[in-house]
Amino acid sequence: MKNIRKRRSRKEKQPLPPVLEAPDAQLTLITPRDDAELDFLKKRALISSIALISFFAILVARLWYLQIQEGETYASLADNNRVRYVEIAPPRGNIFDSLGKEVVTNRPSFNVVLSREDNRLDDELLKKVAAVLDVDISTLLDRIRKMSDTPGHIPIRLAEDIVWEKVALIENNRLELPGIRIEVVPLRVYHYGNYASHLIGYLGEINKEQLDAAEPGIYRGGDLVGKMGLENLYEPVLRGEKGKEYMEVNALGFEQKYLKGIEPLPGADLHLTVNMELQQAAEEIMARDDKAGAVVAVEVNSGRVLAAASSPQLKLDEFIGGISTKAWQALLDDPRHPLINKVVQGQYPPASTYKIVTALAGLGERVISPDSIIFCPGHYRFGNRTYRCWKRGGHGAVNLERALSESCDVYFYQVGQRLGVDRLAEYARRLGLGKKTGVDMEHEKSGLIPTAEWKKKRFNVPWQDGETLSVAIGQGFVLATPIQVCMMTAALANGGTLYRPALIETIRDPDGHVLEQFEPEVLERFVGQGQNMRLVRAGLIEAVNGKRGTGRPARLDNITVAGKTGTAQVVRLKQYQHLKEEDIPYQYRDHAWFTCFAPAENPEIAVTVLVEHGLHGSSGAGPIARAVLEAYFADRL
Repeated sequence: MKNIRKRRSRKEKQPLPPVLEAPDAQLTLITPRDDAELDFLKKRALISSIALISFFAILVARLWYLQIQEGETYASLADNNRVRYVEIAPPRGNIFDSLGKEVVTNRPSFNVVLSREDNRLDDELLKKVAAVLDVDISTLLDRIRKMSDTPGHIPIRLAEDIVWEKVALIENNRLELPGIRIEVVPLRVYHYGNYASHLIGYLGEINKEQLDAAEPGIYRGGDLVGKMGLENLYEPVLRGEKGKEYMEVNALGFEQKYLKGIEPLPGADLHLTVNMELQQAAEEIMARDDKAGAVVAVEVNSGRVLAAASSPQLKLDEFIGGISTKAWQALLDDPRHPLINKVVQGQYPPASTYKIVTALAGLGERVISPDSIIFCPGHYRFGNRTYRCWKRGGHGAVNLERALSESCDVYFYQVGQRLGVDRLAEYARRLGLGKKTGVDMEHEKSGLIPTAEWKKKRFNVPWQDGETLSVAIGQGFVLATPIQVCMMTAALANGGTLYRPALIETIRDPDGHVLEQFEPEVLERFVGQGQNMRLVRAGLIEAVNGKRGTGRPARLDNITVAGKTGTAQVVRLKQYQHLKEEDIPYQYRDHAWFTCFAPAENPEIAVTVLVEHGLHGSSGAGPIARAVLEAYFADRL
């Protein structure tokens, strides 16, 4: 019992827990916590402190990066929000002919634009503008509707290339025409109209494919670029560099004031090898009788192209701003195919102009000599087929010179038979046939010079010896372009040097300094054929100047011309053999060739004419070549 009392007394002596004396006393009840919970609270406080310090460190670092490290970049972006630049189109480079005459230049074009800074359109204003421009107000409304989805600060072009009187009228009444201003842009001027249209080409609005392919920043939607011809091929040279005008704009993007500007840099100028007087003479005579075809003239001893005419001409005005569907369909439906540049894209059987190749090959391979005589009764029997001469009664006994001057088919049938197609092909290729010339014209065709191997690959049948006879006179599978035949003729005239035809003499900067200079480029040299070429040239001189020569319509009184005619059969149709030539449907008439050079004693110029469905080389193409030669030798006749 004593022990129990002692324990109880000890228990009673233990301190009692504090008791709140009043419910509203501001006292905190503190309870003891174990060590684990205390450590947890300390760790949480530490983590919170580290997170808070890290957050402020990142914030300070970001502020330092934005304001110090990238301060200039973001200041520039801020300026870009405040400053806008307007691109100024540069004047394109000019184009001159070989005599320095202007072929294509620029002039200022005045466009009327409407600024939409007040974001509303005033009907009264549009009526005034329509009255000044002398157009229907609906025309202006159509242009405005087309621009309805564009940002409001981009002006709307209401009219292009207005006359000076209307420019003055608008400028004198600016107070009555708020928001209307004049925009000045360079516009192409073609001084010779549609002459050399296939060669020069035209401009058009850049399309999506061209825009995607261009380097960033060079073009933007709406820019004009070369679409065809030299305007397209030399676009990087001609285009120049854009200028800029910097304007301060408000928060809505509208211009407030002019800040500064960078002048545009004009493009470089092209100086051509082409003589536009010669070009004009060629195109005029082709157009006189609505002839379709090509005329090519080159400088014999350099390969410079003096004229390159494709007929019919293209009407360049129809392409500016985009050709209409109706006009495009008319071009497609035209049987004379004006869209084709026949100088390099037209592929035709070369007919008797190919006899130059056959003659050189025959002499070079010694299957004939200058005095070899072959009898022509008007036909040649080979196998089970009869090959006829163009002269039904035959030429009788002929040598090489007479065979060339009178274009005897039977003579060259037999020369071709002795040579074989592969040896003929070798000489043809050395004279530039069957491959592209490399001239600066688009979509050039290579023509075709057949071989036994080619036919086996193409048709999986062997070559027939009778086919060689047709090839020997430029028929059968053989195809050539007018520029190929002209370069072949020039090579014959100069003694065996085949040049790459050139169109550009020099490229000059706006100050006239030469950036690039043309140098003759030799593609092939005929070695050891000098005597043979003289013999062939003698036959071509006789063809134009001899009493029985087929090329007499190209003869000049004071200048010795050497030339070769050709009549290329388009299709063999017996039902048309007994009709008058004028009664044969146009598309079935033979093509007419004439190729020549002059003066024969010291050649300067080679001229080739191809008239589609012109019937005869002598009458259809010869007079055209004569007209070109007369223009070239005008001061010597």
